[in-house]
Amino acid sequence: MPAARQTFPGANGHMLDARLDAPDGTPRAYALFAHCFTCGKDVLAATRIAQALAGHGIAVLRFDFTGLGASEGEFADTNFSSNVADLVAAADFMRSTLAAPRLLIGHSLGGAAVLAAAAALPEVTAVVTVAAPSTPSHVTAMFSDQLAQIAADGEAEVQLAGRPFLIKQQFVDDVGSHSLKGQIAALRRALMVMHAPNDDTVGINNAMEIFSAAKHPKSFVSLDDADHLLTRKEDAAFVADMIAAWSARYL
Repeated sequence: MPAARQTFPGANGHMLDARLDAPDGTPRAYALFAHCFTCGKDVLAATRIAQALAGHGIAVLRFDFTGLGASEGEFADTNFSSNVADLVAAADFMRSTLAAPRLLIGHSLGGAAVLAAAAALPEVTAVVTVAAPSTPSHVTAMFSDQLAQIAADGEAEVQLAGRPFLIKQQFVDDVGSHSLKGQIAALRRALMVMHAPNDDTVGINNAMEIFSAAKHPKSFVSLDDADHLLTRKEDAAFVADMIAAWSARYL
């Protein structure tokens, strides 16, 4: 089914571009999806998971964070805090035009963002992280050899997934200021942690730390030999099937 385009103002007033994947009939619930670091709403994992969940009767809104994809704004001026604020803005948009999200799904750094945003979204009853770091500062490992230059010059252009991005010291400072352990412990929502044991981008120890910090009800699902970005179609389908089955009792 074609995804319907949506736009809404983000936390800083920039218009954010979104897609709504919805079932043919009335959705049994609405979900909000947060994409991976420097990715976008149209990355294969986000698209395939959202489309598959729509087939299970769950409508999914996926959007580009400020400064990425078709959304307005400058990526260099964003950070983890602004991502969390954009998620809250997306939920506000859904609440006023569709229905408030009851399910949050986050991939990689987006997983950390949904853990941080959940407290501000009272309607959410279930949260899913996919290959998520247990602390936002984990992403700095992707450009660790340029941290000194960023500190000295205030910014540096780094290569991420073959594309250039300007990273400022404010981004490094912001991700370093967030500790999710307390927020995870106080989540008060059902949590499912999904992670591949051999993920070489975000190690499996991150899943252990998230799971250990969380209170019940919580579940862990191994993604076996999936890669970090879930580039194989069957891996994204498995993730969607597991989310649909697990979340049914909480939605």
